[in-house]
Amino acid sequence: MRGDIFTQLRDDILNGTLPPGTQLKEIQLANRFGVSRTPIRDALSRLEDSGLAERVNRGLEVRGLDPEQVIQVYDIRILLEVEAAGQAAQNRSLNDILTLEALLERDRGLEKPTDTELIQTNLEFHRSVWKATQNPILIELLEQLMTHLVHAPTSTLSVNNRQKEALQEHARLITAISDRDTATARKIAKLHFSTAREIRMDLLRKAAIRDATR
Repeated sequence: MRGDIFTQLRDDILNGTLPPGTQLKEIQLANRFGVSRTPIRDALSRLEDSGLAERVNRGLEVRGLDPEQVIQVYDIRILLEVEAAGQAAQNRSLNDILTLEALLERDRGLEKPTDTELIQTNLEFHRSVWKATQNPILIELLEQLMTHLVHAPTSTLSVNNRQKEALQEHARLITAISDRDTATARKIAKLHFSTAREIRMDLLRKAAIRDATR
């Protein structure tokens, strides 16, 4: 149960359900999960240790956005995701391909998805790519890295026509993985995440300008 609470809260933070600045109160969370405050304290302590929550004014809240750290995470994630794509092409099973194809069709069918839905479904797709690597160390590194990537209120997939473009890239990535085409899988992954990085940079730049002109 304690691990489940931490995992649920972690995922809520990563997909934007609990945005930066949200207060994490023991009593409210105990009521939500139907448990005592002890397992809640344990889960909150793990969130703090993982860098997803911080103490502000004697309370605990979801950690705010650090633009410099976000870009650093993107830089490292590009390297790891490229490696994951290559290893997925080498080691994937038929079940991995079927799962990725099913997730792609699901995502193509989304109608006016919210930012939270876009973040959540996109992360689920990429976690399935990680799983296809059959490499638990690489998967663990990517999971740890994601705990440092607390998204801004706007998903990069919500910008202009990016969601449609990203799904086309997902389709090409699935084909490369299915064909065991390691070089192409790596190339697609690098383009995919480099584009996300540039969009995030632009969003951070615009946010900084808005803050400066208030």
